[in-house]
Amino acid sequence: MLRILHIAVENFAGVPLSFVKMHRAMGDKSLLVTFYRTKQNFPEELSLNFKIHRNFIANLWRQVKVAQNILSIERKEKSYPLYFEPKNFAEALFFDLRESFRRKKIYQFIEQHRLYDEFDIIHYDGGMDFFRDSHIAKQWKIDGKKIVCCYFGSDLRSRGLMKELDKISDLNLTTEFDHLEMHPDIHYIFYPYEGDDVPERIPNETNTVRIVHSPTNRKFKGTELILRVIKEIKKERNIEFILLENLPREKVLKIKATCDICIDQVGGKFGGTGYGKSGLESLVMGIPTITNMTESYQKFLKENPFVVANNEKELKEKLIELIDNKNLREEIGRKSIEWVKKYHSYQSVNQQLLNLYRQHGIL
Repeated sequence: MLRILHIAVENFAGVPLSFVKMHRAMGDKSLLVTFYRTKQNFPEELSLNFKIHRNFIANLWRQVKVAQNILSIERKEKSYPLYFEPKNFAEALFFDLRESFRRKKIYQFIEQHRLYDEFDIIHYDGGMDFFRDSHIAKQWKIDGKKIVCCYFGSDLRSRGLMKELDKISDLNLTTEFDHLEMHPDIHYIFYPYEGDDVPERIPNETNTVRIVHSPTNRKFKGTELILRVIKEIKKERNIEFILLENLPREKVLKIKATCDICIDQVGGKFGGTGYGKSGLESLVMGIPTITNMTESYQKFLKENPFVVANNEKELKEKLIELIDNKNLREEIGRKSIEWVKKYHSYQSVNQQLLNLYRQHGIL
């Protein structure tokens, strides 16, 4: 039996906990520790429950930092891999003071829950230790534990690597295709998802085609572009467009289950391409899902059922095609369910992970 500890800033989109559930389903011991609780109300296990500022100013500051890093890459002022660094003296001082205040609580938490003793493999989901200098991870490494870093979202696109943790990592994983070009030694892995947390789909018996879009960040998902296209299509077709924002996840899933088409992301800035947890939820419900995707990504994702649209023109064309053809929607829906089972099932992903463990001396 493997003993695997997952440490994440938060249970982002429920993905870290999905890995934990997979380990347990395969007979291994696993636990998720988070620094912050998610605002989307995803399930939690052990959490330090640190306070995080999510007000307008704090969110704007985070978005500005993301934009600055991405623009620096585009202007060739920086190149991948990016490494995290405070933007100025004030930010550096803020991080130093915050870690000083948290230090005692962190050590007490680790001791109370026997994290040092109970686990052999440490997964840093998001590539961040309890401290920026990664001294907890360094101690675990000295004690013979294996260190794995798994990246998703904008970890590598905007924030960058934590240099000290990257130095000691035995294995680097990502669930994002474009991350493969952002780190010199990283491996793609499908994240485990079996759809056991989504409601059963409710067939739409009306003549109005229901289209849903549920962005966590409008800029990342290309929401303004999507809204322009929907406005045009409403003049030509009988549709209902549902924009889901800032709602509890349970309510989002309940509404999505009544829809005919899902738009994940198209032409968004800073968010990469492809799909995330939201797209998977739609697929497993059998809902045709539109997203942007590079040609190389499409070839990499064998047999994938996504409806690809990379700009306004393509989005309108694909939407019209799906709106006008119920049989096509149903066919894509069936393929979507089969594809998720084949590539994202616990058994499939766990076997992929075990192979990587062996290749990198973790087993």
